[in-house]
Amino acid sequence: MTDPMLVGDVVLAGFVDALGRFVRPSNLASVLVDGLSKAALYVMIAGGLTLIFGLMGVLNFAHGSLTMIGAYLGGLVMVSAVASGTGQFARLALFFIAAAAVFAALAALGAGIEVGLVRRLYDRPPIYQILLTFGLTLVLDELVRIVVQFYGMQPMAEWQAAFGTKPAVLTESVGLGPVSVRGLALFEIGVGVLAVAGIWAFLTRTRYGLVIRAGSEDAEMTEALGIDVRRVFTVVFALGTGLAGLAGVLLMWDPHWGASVPLASHTLLPAFVVVIVGGLGTFRGTVVAALVVGLADAVTTWWFNNAIGFAGLPEMTVFLILVVVLVVRPQGLFGVEEVGGH
Repeated sequence: MTDPMLVGDVVLAGFVDALGRFVRPSNLASVLVDGLSKAALYVMIAGGLTLIFGLMGVLNFAHGSLTMIGAYLGGLVMVSAVASGTGQFARLALFFIAAAAVFAALAALGAGIEVGLVRRLYDRPPIYQILLTFGLTLVLDELVRIVVQFYGMQPMAEWQAAFGTKPAVLTESVGLGPVSVRGLALFEIGVGVLAVAGIWAFLTRTRYGLVIRAGSEDAEMTEALGIDVRRVFTVVFALGTGLAGLAGVLLMWDPHWGASVPLASHTLLPAFVVVIVGGLGTFRGTVVAALVVGLADAVTTWWFNNAIGFAGLPEMTVFLILVVVLVVRPQGLFGVEEVGGH
């Protein structure tokens, strides 16, 4: 029979050893970079969702499906344009071309959804919008599944051809002094920073951004000033879905995500977690929550891979953060009551 005291000593010794390895500067720096890359992905996934709710009060359950469609469309552009001899910088340039094309295509799709479907339910209780967007998710997922299977691809597995278009510089590790980090992680951080800066500049430095923020505070007064709030709603919904597609293009290259039909549900849950933790309808809260969730995910992933044999630790930690925030501060870190809506 095993001595419980001996087992406890072994577990404690293993924990102390893992803690000693974790606090090494090289490990801490690597985990930090990994956390920032996860945060960049989370803020891009959730950014469009929080924009739509901030003005329109619509919880778009089709957001994950739109992200998944963006991943497939981005992969289609890359697979069609990239040949075996295409250079590294040419592939990066094609990525940004694909991102712009997918953003435009998803924005157009989002505008059509808002005008044709969502607009008809503004005067109904929120449950109607939730049911509509949830039903739209089922339709979009099945349509993509049919198309993918028609072209001989496996809808439940990541699209390997899209992975193959990634430049070699992003598949290799980059040395930053004593720290070795993934090139893709640095690329994701860079794209995430550009996306956050672009959204912030649009909301705070443009006239249309001012109109959007005014509409989110008081839609009736904004309309009384002669502004077509319905058109503003259409533009915001288009921007939100465009950002979802942009996030999908970036996820297409990430080995932890990839273009597949299940990507819709895999992105929707963390998107809602980030938006709720940050505060519904506040972009600043979304950015801060993405940092908190991304860093927590990176830390728990390191412990799972190096010390703790529990595969669900990162996911459990993310949802534990959500539970704590809902109990301590139900409106979120930066949320205010009754934001969004009509």
